[in-house]
Amino acid sequence: MLKGIPAILSPELLKVLCEMGHSDRVVIADGNFPAESMGKKGIVIRCDGHGIPEILEAVLSLFPLDSYTEHPVKLMEVVQGDRVETPIWDTYKEILKKHDTRGDAIIEYTERFRFYEEAKTAYAIIATGETALYANVMLQKGVILPE
Repeated sequence: MLKGIPAILSPELLKVLCEMGHSDRVVIADGNFPAESMGKKGIVIRCDGHGIPEILEAVLSLFPLDSYTEHPVKLMEVVQGDRVETPIWDTYKEILKKHDTRGDAIIEYTERFRFYEEAKTAYAIIATGETALYANVMLQKGVILPE
């Protein structure tokens, strides 16, 4: 255990977040996301039993979002004709507001198969047990400025 580090972040996940550089992306994936097939060229970290909001909150407590891009956060948009509600997106917006002064303006909604293609190039995919549909979120890492 370490002081100031959310207990939900495993040593493996902390290592990966620390290894990532500016513009690298991490996907926090719901339980339906094909994490293992999408993550063949990257790192897949299992966080089964945890939901995305808890992981997102913990990650953003340590992880700077890219300030050099307009949309460092991507959500998988609902497929046209799919009658699915996405209340989890409101939860994400509240979390983002706590960690980035730009609030939910930093979110881009990305078509499903484009999201998959971008996920294949992510540095890492965090596979969660999240049951909400369309809950996947991709974060692009920023820089920490010198003090």
